Amino acid sequence: MNAAIRFLVGSLRRGPQAPDLNRLFDDGQTYGERLADRVAAIGGSWRFIIGFSLFLLLWALLNTLVLARHFPFIFLNLMLSMLAALQAPIIMMSQNRQAAKDRLEARLDYETNLRSEAQIASLHDKIDLLLAMAGEREDTAGAAG
Repeated sequence: MNAAIRFLVGSLRRGPQAPDLNRLFDDGQTYGERLADRVAAIGGSWRFIIGFSLFLLLWALLNTLVLARHFPFIFLNLMLSMLAALQAPIIMMSQNRQAAKDRLEARLDYETNLRSEAQIASLHDKIDLLLAMAGEREDTAGAAG
């Protein structure tokens, strides 16, 4: 019986390992893609939101108290528009890359499921063979006795 167990377990150990999705995806990344992911991670964080809110509050106070004659709030509007015009496409690039990563992960999961299904079918066949061999031994042992 130990030989049968080693036979079954040995075939499972020889199976190929599933590839590391993150390493596979990060190897093909360009500098611009890594930068887009970093900008999206920073721009979508609470630190950025709180920090930028404090900056806007300080700017509004400074603009109201000191710069009202020279730079009205129009300059702030210009800066916010430029920030939004740059940040939105960068975040969209990062989202597109995440969608591509999700598609790759789904494909790798599907391939893993196919390999698992094939291994289970192989194990099923081997167990059927072992049961048949055990049945033959019982038949020959019963006929001899």
